[in-house]
Amino acid sequence: MSGFDDVRPPALDLIDDCVHCGFCLPTCPTYLVWQEEMDSPRGRIVLMRQGHEEISAPLVQHIDRCLGCMACVTACPSGVQYDKLIEDTRAQLDRNFERPAAERAYRRLVFELFTHPGRLRAAAPLLASAQRTGVTRLARRRRLRRLAPRLASLAALAPDASVRRSLKRLPRRFEARGAKRGTVALLQGCVQRVFFGHVNEATARVLAAEGFEVHAPRRPRCCGALQLHTGDEAARELAKRTIAALEGYDTVVVNAAGCGSSMKDYGHVLRDEPEWADRARHFSAKVRDATEVLAEAGTRAQRRPVRMKLAYHDACHLAHAQGVRAQPRQLLREIPGLELAEPAEWEICCGSAGVYNLMHPEPAAELGERKARNLLETGAEAVAAANPGCALQITTHTARLGRALPVYHPLELLARSID
Repeated sequence: MSGFDDVRPPALDLIDDCVHCGFCLPTCPTYLVWQEEMDSPRGRIVLMRQGHEEISAPLVQHIDRCLGCMACVTACPSGVQYDKLIEDTRAQLDRNFERPAAERAYRRLVFELFTHPGRLRAAAPLLASAQRTGVTRLARRRRLRRLAPRLASLAALAPDASVRRSLKRLPRRFEARGAKRGTVALLQGCVQRVFFGHVNEATARVLAAEGFEVHAPRRPRCCGALQLHTGDEAARELAKRTIAALEGYDTVVVNAAGCGSSMKDYGHVLRDEPEWADRARHFSAKVRDATEVLAEAGTRAQRRPVRMKLAYHDACHLAHAQGVRAQPRQLLREIPGLELAEPAEWEICCGSAGVYNLMHPEPAAELGERKARNLLETGAEAVAAANPGCALQITTHTARLGRALPVYHPLELLARSID
């Protein structure tokens, strides 16, 4: 098979930035799982260079195995922009490599369901019925995990379905309390608005309590993060729709780490489109994680005690891709009575990584168990995690180890302390 085409190939000058020092190896989840050089960031960069000449089956296999967690970006002393390299490489493979029909069908199923809130709402009663009757418990059995790992993963990771909660709509506007500090738009997301709408509501209430007028428009339906993480070209159209829907606001607040990292990357995603490149760069500069906005503004609303020992989990697309680590910790430490615990191996991905745990359930499960053990060993009563995929992964694997830890978004705990 021929090599990459001329449409946004991974840049050779960025590839040349890698000096193959190996500092990335201890932080790379797939290297820890397989101990294979080609499953490390520097090994994949070698394959990217080869891809300019030929797209081979080993190249596709090892690029697919990457979680895209960006821990290597944090660890790299040379400033290698692996995030841009893996994103462009995956888009090349999506266009230029013919996957088996079953693989294509499964990917299409995932994207045609999870990125459409209306379809997720329609599926919520069926999921709730399956959970009540024990169908999902049967699907999680070890034998099925061996025979049909992807099906078992879908069942095991399904959120607790509440029809009432999934159908609840967020008010379009939340009034600022006290002196107004600004106006922000809150991205509702796709999976987030249907199964984690309570997190959106908590985020809006905290922002309003701290003096921000919050707008929660219905559009866009999806920011394209799940597709962008896997190289699906549909991400570009969803990025454009997101920009068109929200670019009129001075600040766009996001509370899901994967969405935030993708939206901050729109300038790179649309860099080759003259009509969109500048708009994308300007838009990305407006995108902020909710904890960034709140930490920068400073606490104004009174905090009440929340007595709990809490382990903080660093979502990869918040800590590594966006470099946001101190702000959520700062906000949580301002809650009286809350004891914050730090798990070992904070930099190692939990195995969720967008839809990675649905595409590659076996290594994702190994990483999920590793993360769950580290969290349980803190002795915490609960976990804070700023990404819905992480929340589902951690809940599933702490339950498998015999002690399911509840997982809260940091904004849920802040809302609890303010109410």
